[in-house]
Amino acid sequence: MTRLVTVAHGTRTAAGNAVAASLTAAAGARLGLPAVASYVELCSPSFTSVMESPEPSVVVPLLLSTGHHVREDLAGARALGPDALLASAQVARLLSAGAAPGQPVVMVAAGSRDPRATRDLILAAAYLSSAWGGPVRLATLAGRGRRPAEVVRPGDAVSPYLLAPGFFATRARAGSAAAGVVADVIGPHPAVVDLIVARASELLGARRSA
Repeated sequence: MTRLVTVAHGTRTAAGNAVAASLTAAAGARLGLPAVASYVELCSPSFTSVMESPEPSVVVPLLLSTGHHVREDLAGARALGPDALLASAQVARLLSAGAAPGQPVVMVAAGSRDPRATRDLILAAAYLSSAWGGPVRLATLAGRGRRPAEVVRPGDAVSPYLLAPGFFATRARAGSAAAGVVADVIGPHPAVVDLIVARASELLGARRSA
């Protein structure tokens, strides 16, 4: 039987790795497939070790934008974001944190030196602005772009464009001290499960029609 393999970045924070495992289990159950979460670095099982198995697999990256890992480690596989479903999960996190609908938002992403990642992040911010119904500015924690301390103003709400807790989530909160509200990371939201299921279904459909 074909299995679902997801690929997250990996973190030294156990709760961060648990997000990928939770999302993968939920998506696998929806698809009726065995499922395994793998990681690029800092956590096991590694993607390389998982793919050593001869089992047929559909691979869905849990990386939110194009960058080094997508290009090099995953041979150019499609990143999970940007997508309107991720934006809907971000809106839910903003509201849960107490942000007011339409309040100015700063979306804080990990960032990358890859210009394709910048393109992805601009589109992700546009998705969030549409779903939120208000202005969204972009800040990054590394690579290209302006840092949160340069972008966040008093009264802003901050939406981390990060899937799980870990190093970058801690930095995002620390760099957003001026914000009125800092939402949680996207986490194991049902909309993310929907997105993983959709991506895996596309791959399975393409395989059957090949």
